[in-house]
Amino acid sequence: MAVDPAALARRLRDGDLTVAPAVLNLVESRAPKDQEAIAALLAAVSPAALGGEAPGHLVGVTGPPGAGKSTLLSALLHGWRERGRSVAVLAVDPSSKRSGGALLGDRARIDVDPADRAVFIRSMAAGERLGGLAPATRAAAHALAAAFDVVVIETVGVGQSETEIAEVADTVAVVVQPGSGDTLQFIKSGIMEIPDVLVVTKADLGQVATRARRDLHAALRSLGARGTAVVAVSSLPPAQGIDRLLDALEAHRGATDVPSRRLQARRLHALADFVEEHGARGLRALGGRRAAEKWLATTDPALDVGSLERALAERAAAAAG
Repeated sequence: MAVDPAALARRLRDGDLTVAPAVLNLVESRAPKDQEAIAALLAAVSPAALGGEAPGHLVGVTGPPGAGKSTLLSALLHGWRERGRSVAVLAVDPSSKRSGGALLGDRARIDVDPADRAVFIRSMAAGERLGGLAPATRAAAHALAAAFDVVVIETVGVGQSETEIAEVADTVAVVVQPGSGDTLQFIKSGIMEIPDVLVVTKADLGQVATRARRDLHAALRSLGARGTAVVAVSSLPPAQGIDRLLDALEAHRGATDVPSRRLQARRLHALADFVEEHGARGLRALGGRRAAEKWLATTDPALDVGSLERALAERAAAAAG
């Protein structure tokens, strides 16, 4: 049976959360026959179609493997649901070389009531981008934000391309495990520049957790990032600090110019997708990266990523011809 992207988009706009699996099945499809339907779906939930940005809060959760992201997400999910929020979680896993699908299945480690229809969890493959985000993940997050109150993207937590999460989420939470040496590694890799909220897990460890918080505050001061919140939590029952973390995430979103942040993200993603498809030669036809970025800055702010990428391709073809 053929997928009707208009019907899927209409159900998202109407807040029908049960459509989420069908939306993910479509945007993850690599079949050539589905590409037109994917483009139609994304256009139908773009700012141009919605009359503004999708209302859902896009939250990125990232950090090194073993830092406790999945356990933390379980606690956050319960907190959001107690506040009456619907939540979608996209857990980005390494890809299987054989199938191309998600390998670890992080959703299995997130504790959730299977009967709760206001929660949707899906493992998604990282594709060929180590620590980064596949185009399908970005598309799924923006589509689901039309229906869910909160859309969480949990990333693999490896590779410097991890910073891609900052170009997708409205709010980025970086998870740090006390006593692990993460602070020094983050400073070296530049990851300390991306968090909006820093989360120290295992606050029940006492002095070790307190020292980690002090180190993070010192690192933020040295980088001039004084507005970044640092919250210590313990996800083990009885959970500690979860309400403070939820408040910090919401406070950041409330103080953020979400339309501007998402507009910049869409333009960056369109350029990245164009370069991946057309390579350096295509970029030269546009006059180079700076010229392409300058042109994108003049485009309609309501256009979706696919429309922007196609416009870049048409401009490059016209210049080459």
